[in-house]
Amino acid sequence: MHSKSVIGQAEVTRLLAAARQEAEAQQWSVTIAVVDDGGHPLGLERLDGCAPASAYIALEKARSAALGRKETRDYEQMVNGGRIAFVTAPLLTSLEGGVPLRVDGQVVGAIGVSGVKPEQDAQVAKAGAAAL
Repeated sequence: MHSKSVIGQAEVTRLLAAARQEAEAQQWSVTIAVVDDGGHPLGLERLDGCAPASAYIALEKARSAALGRKETRDYEQMVNGGRIAFVTAPLLTSLEGGVPLRVDGQVVGAIGVSGVKPEQDAQVAKAGAAAL
């Protein structure tokens, strides 16, 4: 039998707060989503002024990072590198800004951010992930 850590509501609150702090420090209006290791939503926060579509995109970035067990930037690089067919992969988005959350080497969830430039989304997501 295997054992693994799971993200609780206290961790979700901490992740969202750390990501929000980074976004606000940069004056970026973003949406932040946190999911479990199966890609199921645990928390979402859309900052004032952020486009409604970003809520959907942030959740998909988080889901893709959780299910794929890697940053969504890696998928974007594959597509940009010529593997165009990858955009049709089911349940995965190839947009930078999704970061898996690891505890003891195991993915326990992910955080996704949308609303600004791809590398800025990733910066906010990584700041949130660092709070874990």
